[in-house]
Order: sequence, then structure tokens, then C-alpha cells
Amino acid sequence: MIDTRITVEEINARSLRNMGQTLGIEFTEITEDYIKAKMPVDHRTRQPLGLLNGGASAALAETTGSMGGYLSVDRSKFYCLGLEIKCNHIRSVAEGYVFATAKPAHVGKKTHVWQIETRDEQERLVTLSTLTLAVLEVDENMRQQFKDLFFKQ
Repeated sequence: MIDTRITVEEINARSLRNMGQTLGIEFTEITEDYIKAKMPVDHRTRQPLGLLNGGASAALAETTGSMGGYLSVDRSKFYCLGLEIKCNHIRSVAEGYVFATAKPAHVGKKTHVWQIETRDEQERLVTLSTLTLAVLEVDENMRQQFKDLFFKQ
């Protein structure tokens, strides 16, 4: 179950100075069952033919699924890192926004598997992704070094 005590405003404020900000990724909704984010299709996320870059789609999926995983663990003890991502690119997009919805398929003690559907503004499927996360223990050195990144439990 995703922790809904954290707001999208809090997540977006802590998502500065990283790839998500560079690509214009913005979280838009959190429920107990899924987390959503959007990303513009513009000069930052297009490939040379003017279409949404597959790597940008993967970054949106991993960003959304990873945050879902992080909000599903006891953050005083654990954090999540991506182990593997698989993306099936179904449809091209040249402009506008794409919207990712991440839902947990498996939430275990050591790993999570998240399914992420990315859709265009007409709600057509653009990319179907599967993200596997490792659940790792937070040690005291990490807690001190990255204390501003951790949300309170």
C-alpha cells in the first residue's frame, strides 16, 4: 500500500536538481493503489525524428515506479533502487504530455515489481513498463548524508 500522507507537492519539492526536473517530470496524484506523474514531450524528451525518446519514457516509468516503491516501505529503515526496467514502446508521441501510472504487482521484503502504463493526452497506451526494485536497508551513514531526501515516516 502506498503511503498517502505524503503530498504531490512534497514529492515535487524534493524532486529538484535531478533527472526528473531536467525532463520536466511532475507527480500529479497519489492513492493507496497507484501513483501518477506527467512529462512534457518537448525539446528535452524528443529524439532526432521529433518523437518521444524511448529513454525519456523509461526515465518517466522508473521515476514514477521508484517513488511508488519508496512510499510503500518503512522509510525509517528501507529505501528502493531500480534493478531492472523493461519498456515496450507501443505508440509514438510528437507533442503534448504523457502520463504514467505506476501500480505495484508485487511488494515483497527484498524486491518490488511495478507495472507502469504511460498514456498520451487521448489516453492511448504509449509505453508499457515493468520495473523491478531492490529494497535495501538504510544505514546511519546514508541517513546522515542524505537526510534531506528522506520523508518522515
